[in-house]
Amino acid sequence: MGDRSYQPTLAGLRAFVAIGEKHHFSLAATGLGVSQSTLSQALSALEAGLGVQLIERSTRRVFLTAEGQQLLGHAQAVLDAAARFSAAAAGVSDPLQGTMRLGLIPTVAPYVLPAVLAGLADRLPELTLRVIEDQTERLLAGLREGAVDAALLALPTDAGGVTEIGIYDEDFVLALPPGHPLTGARRVPPTALADLPLLLLDEGHCLRDQALDICRNAGVRAELATTRAASLATAVQCVTGGLGVTLIPETAVEVESERSRLGLAHFAAPCPSRRIGLVFRTSSGRDEPYRRLAGIIGELVRADREVRLVTG
Repeated sequence: MGDRSYQPTLAGLRAFVAIGEKHHFSLAATGLGVSQSTLSQALSALEAGLGVQLIERSTRRVFLTAEGQQLLGHAQAVLDAAARFSAAAAGVSDPLQGTMRLGLIPTVAPYVLPAVLAGLADRLPELTLRVIEDQTERLLAGLREGAVDAALLALPTDAGGVTEIGIYDEDFVLALPPGHPLTGARRVPPTALADLPLLLLDEGHCLRDQALDICRNAGVRAELATTRAASLATAVQCVTGGLGVTLIPETAVEVESERSRLGLAHFAAPCPSRRIGLVFRTSSGRDEPYRRLAGIIGELVRADREVRLVTG
């Protein structure tokens, strides 16, 4: 039986939420920037004060107890409320007039950041951005844990507890080795991927899944190249070296074609494409300012790259 006068600490609640979402003590500690022993002590103090076991540990598994599952959402709500309280106390009721931690996936960040950063400095001079480049799942985890405020991701994310604002759509372009017969083609059917060695990014990159979805939608089984790359820039260099072909988003075409002898071909309409949008915690209560931010980002990207803005 817990002490009814016990008041949980934010450190204890953060430890509980991080472990409950990561199902791993080491990963949770890393995400919070604390040692594993500090994390364990905070969780133990919370459980002792409540008189409730929240996390079940064994040598192989870490998972929520039934009580932990019931209380996890309440703990996250408390942390969100505490974050809003701190922001208000600091006089930062408008998230566009303070420091924002903005996440971007690796297939977006290098290609739109120059225009976005320069434009936001002009349009929102009181906004200070901290850029976090990472894969989709880790950025979503950062959003849930409060380590990221908003993120530019490929939509939909199929994640719970977040709001998604579509910003722009962009076509995929077929990147080919120099001198490839398809170079310069404007109406390549997606079914042509059945006969080409498709070079994919590593597991965890949403662009990998998008490329495979394009093949499935075209009803073809892609011939996958044996080479895999950890970044789009590396994939392009492998293509230039004749190791296969790959798909690159329109926003990346100018940068990647300038630094390599890349061959390019365009798909027949309707072109395979992806949607990029701004994602943030629904519970943050920042729908209006983030919609404003999404609109500004869309205008800045559209002025610099061939994309179609999402309307409505």
